[in-house]
Amino acid sequence: MRATSGAPRDRSASPPRRRTSRTAPPSSGHASFHAGFHDWFASRDWEPFPFQEEVWQAGAAGTSGLLHAPTGTGKTLAAWFGAIARTQAVDADTTAPPAGLRVVWITPLRALAADTVRALEEPLRGPHAVARGWTVGTRTGDTSAADRRRLRENWPTTLVTTPESLSILLSLDDAHEIFAGLEAVVVDEWHELLSTKRGVQTELALARLRGLRPGLVSWGLSATLSNLDDAVAALVGPARAGEARIVSARIPRQLEIETLIPEPMERFPWAGHMGMRLLPQVIAAIDKATTTLVFTNTRSQAERWFEAISAARPDWKKQLALHHGSVDRDLRTQAEEGLRRGKLKCVVATSSLDLGVDFGPVEQVLQIGSPKGIGRLLQRAGRSGHAPGAVGRLVCVPTHALELIECAAARQSVEAGVVEARRPLTAALDCLAQHVVTVACSGGFREAELRAEVMSTHAFADLDDASWQWAIDFAARGGPALAAYPDYARIVERFGRWYVASKAIARRHRMNIGTIASDATVEVKWLRGGRLGTVEESFMSRLNEGDRFLFAGKPLSLFRFDGLTAWVKRARGPATLRVPRWNGGRMPLSTLLSTAVLELVQRAAEPGAGRRVPREVNAVLPLLATQARWSRLPDPDTLLIERWQGRDGHHTFVFPFAGRLVHEGLAALVAWRIASRRPSTLMLAANDWGFEVSGRDPVAADERAWRQLFSPVNLLDDLLACLNGTEMARRHFREIARVAGLVSGGRRSDRQTQASAGLIFDVLAEHDAENMLLAQARREVVEQQFEFRRLHDALERIATQEIRILETSRLTPLAFPIWAEFIQSRLTTQGWLERITDMARELEAAAGT
Repeated sequence: MRATSGAPRDRSASPPRRRTSRTAPPSSGHASFHAGFHDWFASRDWEPFPFQEEVWQAGAAGTSGLLHAPTGTGKTLAAWFGAIARTQAVDADTTAPPAGLRVVWITPLRALAADTVRALEEPLRGPHAVARGWTVGTRTGDTSAADRRRLRENWPTTLVTTPESLSILLSLDDAHEIFAGLEAVVVDEWHELLSTKRGVQTELALARLRGLRPGLVSWGLSATLSNLDDAVAALVGPARAGEARIVSARIPRQLEIETLIPEPMERFPWAGHMGMRLLPQVIAAIDKATTTLVFTNTRSQAERWFEAISAARPDWKKQLALHHGSVDRDLRTQAEEGLRRGKLKCVVATSSLDLGVDFGPVEQVLQIGSPKGIGRLLQRAGRSGHAPGAVGRLVCVPTHALELIECAAARQSVEAGVVEARRPLTAALDCLAQHVVTVACSGGFREAELRAEVMSTHAFADLDDASWQWAIDFAARGGPALAAYPDYARIVERFGRWYVASKAIARRHRMNIGTIASDATVEVKWLRGGRLGTVEESFMSRLNEGDRFLFAGKPLSLFRFDGLTAWVKRARGPATLRVPRWNGGRMPLSTLLSTAVLELVQRAAEPGAGRRVPREVNAVLPLLATQARWSRLPDPDTLLIERWQGRDGHHTFVFPFAGRLVHEGLAALVAWRIASRRPSTLMLAANDWGFEVSGRDPVAADERAWRQLFSPVNLLDDLLACLNGTEMARRHFREIARVAGLVSGGRRSDRQTQASAGLIFDVLAEHDAENMLLAQARREVVEQQFEFRRLHDALERIATQEIRILETSRLTPLAFPIWAEFIQSRLTTQGWLERITDMARELEAAAGT
């Protein structure tokens, strides 16, 4: 089915928009350099879009803003030429080439820096160059020490960098001189940073740059946002948001989105097992296209699918590649280069290829499993169809029957132009503490001036006196509990100005600037040399020498593990291979998509639904009919609760349709509240549609009892209690402590870092219980584990719904997949597989034809 969408992509030159009879540039006060931009487009037989011209004119006039445009329409050229126009407008009285650093281009991934440089340099070359004397350089974590020295000797006109590297530059003694001529900043893929601590770090860096250069022009680029006002306020600051320009390009992007539908269709689905059933159809789809990107939602899934495709088509061996964040950088670069040159038939990837320069040869994208979010579907669909005249194409490959409905809901949302919001993060005090020391390293600050600068950001617009004084005290002495230790005295006050305490502390601070959390990892290397990538230490520590596992698309045998490096050989012969599991793989259904799924389920209950629902939903109508016959179908106004007694106890299934993480939180909350009233041993399971609580005795029987269990009163305290929240907060405190500067990071000291952070947590908990970082750790634990705000919203919605409690004589089609999750968590591989398949056959027989 064809969907018209305004969605993600970019960073390449503009796609060809063939010239029409209108060739003259629009009249403006900056017509001379606008004419140069038009000449460059004309040299390629292209014509700029109106939104590109609007950004050029706004940039030249000194106006900041946000550009929201569909993937593949040339956002990069719009912002790049706008930044050039701004600099040329400022330099209008001189013919000399621009001197020093004039433009900073922020990219969310350092791996994209080289491609971004190529894209920015292209219009600077040749007879139709849009600017003379301009140079482009990079400064990221991959930049060598020698290159960093060369940069400082001769800054390029434009610097491509990351939020972390920009913060490091702002911490240098001569930051005022480095940025003295800066005219424009462009933040690429702003939606990727917006709701994270890296976004907070970027906001603080932009505020610092505006403090150094009050007339600075800032532009953000995005294609998958709905809350544009929030996004622009976070970019330029709330006080400047009213003056900022939001440019939305109303250019439809043609996308074809379809779903593979398996036959026969199951009525009792369970997660994951159907995906490989569709392997022949996946192989056929790949065979028809020149180049295909296969996206999975997890790295483990990427490893399995790469192995399956390789085994099915060994003749494609040299035309296949694997790409995910744990694979070695050189191997990922080879895959990207193969895509760019059209030498690869297929690349299996995770979100590691969601962003970046678009690859022209990619004809289609395959999405393994539900996309889980509308924006993610758009982002991935937008990676295809960038050859002239091509249409973007995405094929969904469901891993179980219910994902057919999720895929249909995502596609219809794309057609309707609906996409999720990204809410900016606020009150991240660890980021504030880090920034205070960063500014102290760079010539120091006056407290009132820095506070005003910090409060100009969206992230800290509501910063109160207590929080600000805590941040200063924390940077000055580590707070009351750590005041006796000199290492925590990182800033000192002299004559009304705060400075970094010593050069040694400044060096240590710069080495630890950043907010990216990381799990303890170990390197995987060939025994005879060569690096494959990294896996989590927890996985490797469970292996013995000689154990076999799959990684980087290769069957490996562990030869030796010394705690830091796993030395491996290629495994020979057939055998079962373990697949590493990485944290961060839990991807819940978004709120917007959950709502769309529930609406489709409701439509399926209407008479004659087969003629009015999407073909994906039509394929699962027998499943939904069985659900309606044995229980009922959920709807937006009703919370469905099913109770079933099996041979192993009483099972209660609840269907809030709020996403996996929220359901895990609700299950834990319900179980803890039940157990707090009477001693109980309860087992829990959850998926994106609902959750299960099971035990030897029945759970709450009436509506009044469920209303009490779902009360939002004391929600945070109860969640922390049922989580063993203190211990989880203690573990999570490591990342907060690292960002705030209490401990140092580094791969070699992961375990030592955790131990140090745990000791500090204990000291603060005992001697400084009101420390704001402790409260932040607790908040972030429940937000990361259970999406706390979304969970709270779910409880408020449940309070308005009718609760229907139904006794069922057997597992229903919606309860079965949750029960299957429960069985998988309790039994060995062979045991759970046999139990689930036996139950599925029994239920299919009961359902009849």
